[in-house]
Amino acid sequence: MAFLWVELLWLLLIVPLAVLVYWFLLRRKKKIALRYANLTLVREAMAGSIGFRRHVPPLLFLVALTLMIAAAARPQAVLTLPSQRSTVILSIDVSGSMRAEDVLPNRIAAAQDAAKSFVNEQPRDVRIGVVAFAATALLVQAPTFNREDILKSIEHFELQRGTAVGSGILVSLKTLFPEGNFDMGRSRDRAAAYGGVPLSEPQDDTQPGGKDFQPLPPGSNTNAVIILLTDGQATTGPDPVEAARKAAERGVRVFTVGLGSREGTIVGFGGRSMRVQLDEEGLQKIADITRGQYFRANTAADLKTIYKSLNTQLIMETKKTEITAFFSAAAAVFALLAAGLSLLWFNRIL
Repeated sequence: MAFLWVELLWLLLIVPLAVLVYWFLLRRKKKIALRYANLTLVREAMAGSIGFRRHVPPLLFLVALTLMIAAAARPQAVLTLPSQRSTVILSIDVSGSMRAEDVLPNRIAAAQDAAKSFVNEQPRDVRIGVVAFAATALLVQAPTFNREDILKSIEHFELQRGTAVGSGILVSLKTLFPEGNFDMGRSRDRAAAYGGVPLSEPQDDTQPGGKDFQPLPPGSNTNAVIILLTDGQATTGPDPVEAARKAAERGVRVFTVGLGSREGTIVGFGGRSMRVQLDEEGLQKIADITRGQYFRANTAADLKTIYKSLNTQLIMETKKTEITAFFSAAAAVFALLAAGLSLLWFNRIL
């Protein structure tokens, strides 16, 4: 435990001083009692002085005084408390490979089911947005508190060709920071493979990554987080690692979830067959850069377990917190208890 105003702890010297005053008053009362000629009064005075109950209210008052002084010094403690994050973006892969059945009933159905369970378990004061990505990424549900709208957007996914993991991250960032310019362009090798033309880097120095932009420490933004789920490798769109660096500059953590078996599987889509295999190294790198965490799910049950784990990490966090209110409340309780017992036993307050 630490104190913000530690110099006020000198006031605790009042406590032993109060004990000495109390002891002096007791001795003085005994001496006065001995002056009475009536032995009955002497016995009553002496009995009242040494009775245990007589000392309980003053003792409780001293405890209250100690707690009040400690509260004035503004104590702090490391506690696990509900997180203050206000926005979670679910960025989910809707590429054709998500129809694979190595995760039953298939990957997309398992992903939808787990995502909906995650949404239902979030506190009502957390906004949730949904991004779907294949060859491109699209915001299918703006961040909202309305759980019904979020669940409907997850249910209506449509599978498409391509896997642009980087676009999924950038559209999520654009959703969190509408004023930012996160268009990095597509990597030249992947764009060429799909017949595309690479886009140029933005030249606006006031945008994230420009010379006038002040990056935040990675993982320091406690108001937003991205959860990215994919089952394959990025085949088009911006470089996912560069997109992750953009997220890190904003302090946003990206939790990555890899879906499917480690050895991969053959999937048919649009009259073509392809082998889909997780890019675990890439997903791990995205998580590391942003101070997030990577998870791999082989089955639907694994996926649900991962989302439950994420739910715990996103709702609760350990941090140093001022606990002055707790000390003040405890002091008030002890003071009221001391006054109440004194009235009950002696018909007076202390």
